Amino acid sequence: MTGTDRVTTIDCGYLAPRVAASYLLVEGGEAAFVDANTARAVPRMLEALAGAGLRPEAVRYVAVTHAHLDHAHGAATLLSACPNAVLVAHPRAARHLEDPAKLERSVRQVYGDAFFDETYGPMRPIPPERIRVVSDGEEIPFGEGSLRSLHTPGHAKHHACFHWPAAGAVFSGDSFGMAYPDLQGGGLFIFPSTSPTDFDPAPALDAVARIAGLGAGRVYLAHFGALEDVAAAAAQLREHLEFYRGLLETARGIAPDLRKDRCSAEIRGRFERLARERGLTLGPEAWDLLKLDLDLNAAGVAWAAGSAERAARSQR
Repeated sequence: MTGTDRVTTIDCGYLAPRVAASYLLVEGGEAAFVDANTARAVPRMLEALAGAGLRPEAVRYVAVTHAHLDHAHGAATLLSACPNAVLVAHPRAARHLEDPAKLERSVRQVYGDAFFDETYGPMRPIPPERIRVVSDGEEIPFGEGSLRSLHTPGHAKHHACFHWPAAGAVFSGDSFGMAYPDLQGGGLFIFPSTSPTDFDPAPALDAVARIAGLGAGRVYLAHFGALEDVAAAAAQLREHLEFYRGLLETARGIAPDLRKDRCSAEIRGRFERLARERGLTLGPEAWDLLKLDLDLNAAGVAWAAGSAERAARSQR
C-alpha cells in the first residue's frame, strides 16, 4: 500500500502485483473507497482502512467508476463489511450492480466459466436502499468538501470518474488509460482500454480531454497508481485513440470472422513499435502482463466494428 495523507493506493493483487488498484480516501474522520476490485481483494481494503486508524463504520461511500468486474465485483462484499456506506455509481452501473445476473452472464461469455469462477466467483446483488445514483457533475459531500461525479463514456457507457478538488485528485477508472509500473522503464508508457462491449473512440477522446482539463495534480489510475504528468499522458492517449479510431474503420471492412485476428496483429505491431521508440524491452514477462489487455482491446474494436451489423439484424 502506498499513499499521501489523504489517498492510499491499495494493490488488489488482481492477476499479478500492481495490476489493479482500489483507493482509500480519508478526510475529517470519514472514509471512502473508489473502486472495489473483486471480493477477494476486500480484506486488503479493510486492512488499509485499519492502517489509517479507522473502523468500517467510518466508511461513507464505496464509489465504483463502472461495473466491469475488476472495479465492482467486490462492492457488495465491501458494503457488507461497512454498515454505514452506500454505493455511488453511474445510473447504468447501478442497475447492473443492483441486479447483476445479466452482467455475470455477459462476463462469463467473454472470459469463460473457468476464468470467471477462479478470478471472481458469483456476484451478489446490492440492495437498492444502499445505492446512490449520481448524475454528471453532481457534488457528493465528503469531509469538509465534496467529490464530483463526471460521466465519462468511451470505455464504457456506464463509466464515471470522481474529482476531489480539495486533494487535487481525479480517480479515473479506465477513462484515462493504463500505465503499469513494470512497463515504465523507458519513460511514461500509457495506453487506453478499448475492451468490449461499449468502446467508442469519440467519447473516449472527450473523456481524456475532460480529465486533463480539470487541472488536477494527480490522476489515480485503476491500472495502476498515481500519475502526475497528466499532460504527457493525455497526449499519448490521444495518439492511441486516434489509432484505434482508424483501426475501427478498417475493421468494418473486414469479414467478421477475421476482424479480431487482424485487430490483434495491428495492435501488437503498434506496441512493438512504441516500445522500440522508447527503448523499452518487452520481454516474455511484459507480454504476459499485456496479453489480456491487448486481446480485450482487439475484441473491443472488433465488437464495435460489428455494431451496425448487429443493429441491422435486430431490426429484421
